[in-house]
Amino acid sequence: MKQVGIVGWRGMVGSVLLQRMVEENDFNHISAHFFSTSSSGKPGPVISGENSILKDAYSIAALAEMDIIITCQGGDYTKLIYSTLLEHGWDGYWIDAASALRMDERACIILDPVNRANIDRAVKEGIKLFVGGNCSITLSLMGLAGLIKADLIEWMSVMTYQSASGAGAKYVRELIAQSAYISRHLSDAELENPGSVLPLVNKVSELINSADMPVENFGAPLMGSIIPWIDSDLGDGNSREEWKGEAETNKILGLRQGTIPVNGLCIRVGVIRCHSAAITLKLKREVSEAEFAERVSHSHPWVNYVPNNKEASISQLTPASISGSLKVGIGRYKKMALNNEPVYSVLTVGDQLLWGAAEPLRRMLNILLNRI
Repeated sequence: MKQVGIVGWRGMVGSVLLQRMVEENDFNHISAHFFSTSSSGKPGPVISGENSILKDAYSIAALAEMDIIITCQGGDYTKLIYSTLLEHGWDGYWIDAASALRMDERACIILDPVNRANIDRAVKEGIKLFVGGNCSITLSLMGLAGLIKADLIEWMSVMTYQSASGAGAKYVRELIAQSAYISRHLSDAELENPGSVLPLVNKVSELINSADMPVENFGAPLMGSIIPWIDSDLGDGNSREEWKGEAETNKILGLRQGTIPVNGLCIRVGVIRCHSAAITLKLKREVSEAEFAERVSHSHPWVNYVPNNKEASISQLTPASISGSLKVGIGRYKKMALNNEPVYSVLTVGDQLLWGAAEPLRRMLNILLNRI
């Protein structure tokens, strides 16, 4: 059995990864070793009734014993450890959830329902660095896979509505704390008053902007609001998150940079764990809703086409309905009135912690186990 090291298994992405590996019996096919940056020597997770002792995630010697390492520990850990491990002579496979090495020329961004041929080619060519893509981009591409495979997309404008989980566990806690803060300051009488709602609205607005509102992590209220910027400022009007749209889309698809122009705005919204994206598509020809539904529905098993009507959209195409599911919803497909050009709008919704993060990692592990 291959020796597989798992780092960062306690965090949100790591926890979901372990959950999925247990559900799919992945641990039956590997010798798993759990690493910790803070608790080495202590008991690790119990898998299939077996106890484990945590190894030191900073021990190059211990890491070098692994055939494959999967890390959800974050970019700082990757930057500190990966190059040192290579200098030590390690020749194993590194599977990473962090963005630190995505655009490295040695890296293959992994999203096998969309780019399995590129992944197989990378393994055959001896590539040993495999990195999960940006969550909002991967979820959008999962929905659009049928159009991608048919080479129908000329350009995309992607407006993302990204959940708190995309920022990390402490941000999720802060969003929930913001909600709790508002609730604590409202009485049942205020909520149930049949009179004018304006006093209630004004009070909630004051609470949202109060100096006591928990904003240490986000830097601004998210509950009852949005945050119209994600990641660093590139100085040209774009955030780094928006830059990733074009850079990663083309790399995932194995295309020269700029082949499919992608831009838009990335917005943080008060959702726990699902990312949504409103996408404007310029296609290379007219595509009816019937053809669109056929193409996306048959592209892979994890896409759920939602007909463009009110009832289906509000019941099936929402974070509330999709959270915790491996299905990526896609719907609201309609032609836009733009000089009769083949320009369409569409909405995708997917779980940021599953296909947006953990699932491509565990599937890449299994691809390697079947190939090496």
